[in-house]
Amino acid sequence: MKRVQLAITSLVLGSAITALAQTAPAAQHSATPAATHEAAPAGPARVAVIEFQAAVAQTNEFQRDFADLQKKYEPKREQLKSLSDEIDTLTKQLQAQGAQLSDADRETRARTIDDKKKQLDRDTQDAQSDFQSDMQDLVNRVAAKVGASMQEYAQKHGYTLVLDASEQQQQAPTVLYAAQSTDITKAVIDAYNEKSGIPAPPVPSSTPDAPKPSTSH
Repeated sequence: MKRVQLAITSLVLGSAITALAQTAPAAQHSATPAATHEAAPAGPARVAVIEFQAAVAQTNEFQRDFADLQKKYEPKREQLKSLSDEIDTLTKQLQAQGAQLSDADRETRARTIDDKKKQLDRDTQDAQSDFQSDMQDLVNRVAAKVGASMQEYAQKHGYTLVLDASEQQQQAPTVLYAAQSTDITKAVIDAYNEKSGIPAPPVPSSTPDAPKPSTSH
């Protein structure tokens, strides 16, 4: 279940940011056409790059809400694990006692195991669907606000073009080289955290398999 959550996190984050990157420029121009024309500076373009997917995932707000989402699904994760363990136990018992059971008993036990496997599959799919839906809502909400913060930062510092350098951002232009001074990822994260007023989440314990958001670097 935990592995599924991490995979869904990366998938939803990447797809949501792809959609945001495709729609944000159009929304900006349509909402404030006059301001856009006035803000266009004369002279050479000033370009910046940002790992937008990482920027979203590393904000204090996203990490706080992602941790809350993990806690929300912890009971379901435990429920699925319990059912999976029960299936394993019943399967081992059938394998060990099969020779001593009557044909009817073996068939009954096998049918019980099969029914529980089908239930586990259904419950797992439902949990994945619910988790993905909640993740989509979370990512859309935070990514939209980080996108707006990025635009404010770019305008304030005179950037005329910002390229997304996220590894999973398939629709973005390929950035083959960028000087460190052009990377505004951390600056945008810091600006967003300051504006949101949300403190950094507590440092997690050193548990090896502690869940955390998947990011691209």
